[in-house]
Amino acid sequence: MSATILTDMAKDKKKKWTVHFEPSGLKTEVPSGTVLLEAARKAGVYLTSICGGDGYCGKCKVIIDDGQFQSRPTTLLTPEEIRQNTVLACQTKVLSDMTVTVPKSHALQVSQILMDTDAHRFSELAGEVREGLFEFDPLVQKNCVEMSPPTVQDHTADHERLYLGIREQTDAPIMQTGFRILQKLPDVLREADYKVAVTIGQRGGTTEVIEVEPSCRCVTNYAVAVDLGTTTVVAHLMDLNKGETIDTEATYNSQINFGEDYIRRIIYAEENNAFDEMQNRIVQDVNNLIVTLAERQRIDLQDITAIVCAGNTAMVHFLLNLDPTRIRREPYIASASWVPPIRAAEVGVQINKRGLLYCLPSVAAYVGSDIVGGVLTTRIYTQKGISLFVDIGTNGEVVLGNRDWLTCASSSAGPAFEGSGVKHGMRAGAGAIEKLTVLDDGSIEYKTIGDTHPAGICGSGLLDTLAELFMNGIIDRTGRFKANAPATESRLTEGDEGLQFQLVPPGNEHQEIVITQADIENLVRSKAGVFAAIRVLMESTQTKVEDLDAIYLAGGFGNFLNIRQAVTVGMLPDVPLEKIHFVGNTSIAGAKTVLLSRKALEAAEKIAKSMTYFDLMSHAKYMDEFIRASFLPHTDLSLFPSVILAAGKVGQG
Repeated sequence: MSATILTDMAKDKKKKWTVHFEPSGLKTEVPSGTVLLEAARKAGVYLTSICGGDGYCGKCKVIIDDGQFQSRPTTLLTPEEIRQNTVLACQTKVLSDMTVTVPKSHALQVSQILMDTDAHRFSELAGEVREGLFEFDPLVQKNCVEMSPPTVQDHTADHERLYLGIREQTDAPIMQTGFRILQKLPDVLREADYKVAVTIGQRGGTTEVIEVEPSCRCVTNYAVAVDLGTTTVVAHLMDLNKGETIDTEATYNSQINFGEDYIRRIIYAEENNAFDEMQNRIVQDVNNLIVTLAERQRIDLQDITAIVCAGNTAMVHFLLNLDPTRIRREPYIASASWVPPIRAAEVGVQINKRGLLYCLPSVAAYVGSDIVGGVLTTRIYTQKGISLFVDIGTNGEVVLGNRDWLTCASSSAGPAFEGSGVKHGMRAGAGAIEKLTVLDDGSIEYKTIGDTHPAGICGSGLLDTLAELFMNGIIDRTGRFKANAPATESRLTEGDEGLQFQLVPPGNEHQEIVITQADIENLVRSKAGVFAAIRVLMESTQTKVEDLDAIYLAGGFGNFLNIRQAVTVGMLPDVPLEKIHFVGNTSIAGAKTVLLSRKALEAAEKIAKSMTYFDLMSHAKYMDEFIRASFLPHTDLSLFPSVILAAGKVGQG
């Protein structure tokens, strides 16, 4: 049956319909009248939805192949798309069994997630524990403890005898034992002939006896480090006895259908009383990763005794089901910046029933524990020289400092470079243009991820595009198209959203890909936000560009961007390129380092407490810096001498 648009809702709202999603093959059953975006969420189909379902971003386009539906009118669909039964999933209700095709450009594919292109970095960072930066002293340890059985001459009680045995191996002045462990302890000790495996964990200054088992169990002790990203969740399985990473896995954050940024998700949860659902989503993501890793490595979940999580402040709140609503309201206060260790089971995380969950401390509502992990693993806080740490993701967080002082700030700058708000923008995945060059004759060369047909442009490709258009005189310093530029003769046209520049002509296997004037303005604002944050920190600390010893770039976007292009557009300070270093996912690297050493956790707590946070929303100079940075590369060209030199060489002044 061909798809049909109905103007009336189905009378029987109790009727349920089956919705098939292609090409994934996933399906779900939903009540009549269910919004198609919600059906996708239920089926486990991840659709791009920047606005969280409010109908104004136009990113959740799908094609109804078969079935009856009701769809609200929208200006975000072209007449041709409407003829092809293309709809916005967030504005369409299911009124019968149906089959839906999700275009590649509007789907999120788990297999495309970048876990780390330089996996050795994790080994090196965690290896610092072994090399002496931190003492190898895991947060949770499983030790073989052998005690002398009691005698008439030695009538020390079982519990105290256990403590004496533990203290022979570990510095544990303050200890505690759960009542359940205490109840079964006498039988366990006697059955094991006083040779037991004792799992102990650190809870502040207290060492807790988590489990007492037969001694043969001491060889199996695992933990999981987790990066709670707004977009992706990454987990690393670690052997705590050896201090080694044995497997990794990642998934998209299933909250993503409620909005691509966490502010949008907080609003959704408030308006729909959905905080429990938000927590269930992220906990389920974490559990799915843990189960996948455990099954692949044939590990019993009971042998996973700890989990350390790092992420932005909002994501940690969602995980623990803390109230995040004040994060988005002045004066922007978190419910907690530091959360003491808790039982993982208390929030539903499926590891050992008495296993502990640790969260790295955060600094403020908009500078989370992922940034603390970055400072920890890059060792900025130990260095004499001044370093700049930049994490460009859904937000742009910046840290400036050294061993004597640390400052930090956050700007809402990342979404555009993740593809949000850009007509043909998309996340890094198969078909995304990741590199782009405008040649001397005006033609364009590009490279896609997976070397497949182009489907859109990801962050690194967008940065290249902005820089190449500028350096080739196609846009001016304000980001406006130059109508008389030679390269624009056939490529610059008037589209539905105003002027647009053709990057890729339409082909048999792909659509036309353009960048619009609005896209460029969005990208310029995003880069300006990052650079303005950097300038506020530098001017507030009287730091000059020549004072910077190093710039560290973290996050998935940082892994791919062309450093030269980032300087060209004015996103990063104009320093010698050898001073700029990619450091990968320092959020999870920080979580892993903490897992391996109590001293590392203490260091992370000191880092969080010592950072001076600049609230850019109320900072007197931020808006001035933002306006100055809203040009290519900047209003003050003296800040970018290498760009001016390069522009002169190509005849673009």
